[in-house]
Amino acid sequence: MSTCHFALFELQPDFEIDLDLLAARYRDLARQVHPDRFASGSEREKRQALERSANLNEAYQTLRSPSRRARYLLSLRGHDVPLETTVQDPEFLLKQMQLREELEDLQADANLAGVATFKQHLKVARQTLDETFAAIWQDETRHLEAERLVRRMQFLDKLSQEVRQLEERLDD
Repeated sequence: MSTCHFALFELQPDFEIDLDLLAARYRDLARQVHPDRFASGSEREKRQALERSANLNEAYQTLRSPSRRARYLLSLRGHDVPLETTVQDPEFLLKQMQLREELEDLQADANLAGVATFKQHLKVARQTLDETFAAIWQDETRHLEAERLVRRMQFLDKLSQEVRQLEERLDD
């Protein structure tokens, strides 16, 4: 039986959540459903414990990630946003190309200080997206805009991951 991720952690469905409270409730629940607690149980109990633990982990990962939480909130309202989708947004597509070129230049120059600045710009862009999404996600008349914001979040997540990998390579 599937339950709302927010209800699992006794949170109201909202984009802005208390991440410390989420983590604390996750730890408490994880201890309760951990499969090791059911090691001497029946096969059925063991299987159920594994399923509960997996569902708990999935719910936690979804809610702690802003882009995944945003996608989940929209899905609760009947608007599914595919994980990978082409952004039909010429302005943002141009911005994506510019950011990728900038990152490639930083990599070619092995510019660690530039990477740190680039990372800070991504953080600010992400905060702006998060704030905008938080303000509009419940407005049914703006669901297409909310979906567009989620796609932008997903792009920034991917780019941020690439930046972290580049930092690791340049630090070595």
